[in-house]
Amino acid sequence: MTTNLIIANGTAEAISGFLPFILIIVIFYFLLIRPQRKQQKELQEKQNAMKTGDKVITAGGIHGIVRDVDDKTVKVEVAAGVLIKFEKASIVSFVSKEN
Repeated sequence: MTTNLIIANGTAEAISGFLPFILIIVIFYFLLIRPQRKQQKELQEKQNAMKTGDKVITAGGIHGIVRDVDDKTVKVEVAAGVLIKFEKASIVSFVSKEN
């Protein structure tokens, strides 16, 4: 009977030893990983819903207006008559209509 008690104590100590690590992983998931995935999903949805006339900002910091949208690329007007072709994934921000 005493050997069963020792094994049970050892198991309880092992679980209580790993509990802080498990708790840290759960906290990281809910504070860092989950919100970042949600943001990425929202950006992906905005990129797929992009249309002509939207004001955007690229990953390189270029501001412009969308003039043409293809499956994977976007033509952005950065100055009067100047169009630059970008990958949709390089559009990282959308300027609100009020600005």
